[in-house]
Amino acid sequence: MTPQQPLPPYPRWHPRLVDAALALHDNRLNEAEPLLRQHLKANPFDARAIRMLAELAGRIGRYKDAETLLRRALELSPTFHAARANLAIVLYRLNRPMDAIAELDLLLEEEPDHVGHANLKAAALGRIGGFEEAISLYETVLRDAPQQPRVWMSYGHMLKTVGRQADGVAAYRRAVAITPSLGEAWWSLANLKTVAFDDADITAMTDALARDDVSVEDRFHLDFALGKAFEDRRRAEAAFAHYEAGNRLRRTRIVYDADETERFVDDSIATFDTALIAARAGMGSMASDPIFILGMPRAGSTLIEQILSSHPLVEGTSELPDVPALARSVTEYPRGLSALDGERLRAMGDDYLRRAAVQRRSDRPFFIDKLPNNWAHLPLILLMLPNARVIDARRHPLGCCFSNYKQHFARGQAFSYDLVDMGRYYRDYVRLMAHVDRVAPGRVHRVFYEQMVDDTEGEVRRLLAACGLDWDPACLAFHETRRAVRTASSEQVRRPIYRDGTEAWKPFDRWLEPLRDSLGPVLTTYPAIPPFD
Repeated sequence: MTPQQPLPPYPRWHPRLVDAALALHDNRLNEAEPLLRQHLKANPFDARAIRMLAELAGRIGRYKDAETLLRRALELSPTFHAARANLAIVLYRLNRPMDAIAELDLLLEEEPDHVGHANLKAAALGRIGGFEEAISLYETVLRDAPQQPRVWMSYGHMLKTVGRQADGVAAYRRAVAITPSLGEAWWSLANLKTVAFDDADITAMTDALARDDVSVEDRFHLDFALGKAFEDRRRAEAAFAHYEAGNRLRRTRIVYDADETERFVDDSIATFDTALIAARAGMGSMASDPIFILGMPRAGSTLIEQILSSHPLVEGTSELPDVPALARSVTEYPRGLSALDGERLRAMGDDYLRRAAVQRRSDRPFFIDKLPNNWAHLPLILLMLPNARVIDARRHPLGCCFSNYKQHFARGQAFSYDLVDMGRYYRDYVRLMAHVDRVAPGRVHRVFYEQMVDDTEGEVRRLLAACGLDWDPACLAFHETRRAVRTASSEQVRRPIYRDGTEAWKPFDRWLEPLRDSLGPVLTTYPAIPPFD
């Protein structure tokens, strides 16, 4: 007899599981799911199948389900490193960077040279403001594995955030030197807004776009970057063709329903009325720390944040995910706001402050949350944090919407890849804000970007007064304030205010008719507010 060999950790893969794995590989999720559920019904303790089902849940955005499944897989098999790595990714996508880092630290103890674990940890550190530690980690990874283009790109993101623009450009350039078809790296260069592409760059991007083996993601990033390249050269027709192609392709990869947004705003208006405000007066968390800057993306919110963060009493953080997360906890939101009593509102406000504290790095008494999309949750903010300051950053509809149209966002902003969707979204935003002005007058201070450009000192003085802050001349020299800025405007706010951004849409006016039509009277009456039925 031959000596008995140790058994493998799992028996040979079941044919059904192999079929499920192949379906997952091909993204045939509707075929993979019943196979996995059938397999788990017969083999409920198969951690591999549980992990695969978690991967499927993650692909369709069901991250909480994915987390539950992955924790079950790890309970069954604590050394299942692939499941733990998946869990770290899910936690990162759930905006729980501290939890993700804890899982990554366990993985790095076992696999200290794993580039993917280190890269994700650096990204998670960036989420909590640990920029220098993240940069150091990227440098360690790249020293040992210098031919990793995506790590060079992530390193460039972090360098850009802390204001090391030249080093960031060099990192992005290194990424495209290794992989010329890496569209996101080209777009990252374009997204700095200060890099001018030369003929060789345009040729390299055009050649990459012409290849048959370029992924959809690389392709739309290349289109957005080429749009910027041709816009800089004042070739509006070529630029718009690339912007249009990039947006059209990006739109095929996302789900957005403008009717759903309209219904959401209808429900918010019906729920948040003077009766509800009066009934909840004096409730919620009484803290006055937060300053919310909200509105449309690309409307000047980063500029306002930079101005306020230059004040010695105000700390800039970033676009915090916490208000939308709390909103998701409300049953039948937004109509469910009417069911929230004082105790629940106070608990939610306090919970928001605890979550936001992770991002705070100073003892300044006020901090900024500049997530633009918080406009949709303004009724919740006013109920749970009645002493918070609220700033509405508003910009000319065509200037704002076209700036969004030529911007590829790393995540979110699904409305921005179609001109009609964009106009409807802007209109719904204005509609809800107008309602809040009627039922809660004086609670929102509005800053029009064009007025900030025309009368900067006057607007800054009014802004500080609205926040209850004394005048400080540092707020006029905001471009000299050194701080991390994570948004697309990171380099623009490190320069004095300039007028060019107010008219950048004009060379493209002849292609913007669908946007004009969907904006309707919100455009024709701007900056006044049209009556809404």
